[in-house]
Amino acid sequence: MQEVLALVELGMEPREVYIVVDVEAAGPSPEAYALLAIGACTLDDPPQTFYVELRPDRPDYTDEALAVSGLSLERLSAEGAPPETALRAFADWVALVAPAPVRPVVTALNAPFDWMFLNIYMHRYLGHNPLGHAALDIKAYYMGQRGVTWGDTSYRAMAQRYTASQPLNHHALADALAEARIFKAILAETRAPQGGIER
Repeated sequence: MQEVLALVELGMEPREVYIVVDVEAAGPSPEAYALLAIGACTLDDPPQTFYVELRPDRPDYTDEALAVSGLSLERLSAEGAPPETALRAFADWVALVAPAPVRPVVTALNAPFDWMFLNIYMHRYLGHNPLGHAALDIKAYYMGQRGVTWGDTSYRAMAQRYTASQPLNHHALADALAEARIFKAILAETRAPQGGIER
């Protein structure tokens, strides 16, 4: 945070802050199923983190989605934050870790899924998306940098190469932190001397 403010005060070009995001949901589509949890972190050392569980705003669910996340719609109905409150808190946290004119770059492993839920929910409850209209997909970035096939961009394959991490446990913040470790390793490899990466 101090580094961001120092750059802004020096009048330097706004830099980008990668914010790795993971969501858990009650099903595959934000039109039919509720967003249940948001986890996010920066690439700082130590990372700045955010986590919130939401009160479901739709009753439908798939057994598979709830089995994966381990979240209970009954518990979240009683204990989860109202969606508008949760989304506002997340937007405020993003503004804190990426104060204007710094650009937050929402980053995720399988960004289309996480971004789809965040974008729809931001517009539904805040009337706009303060995170912008684009997201960076770690899988696609890795595919382009390594020259591998799409099938080789799974979390497991990347974790074996970079971090030897345990499997994702589908807690939104824990998964965001695990994905951030992988993304940091990919970035470090990409920026390495001798003109890039080894094919």
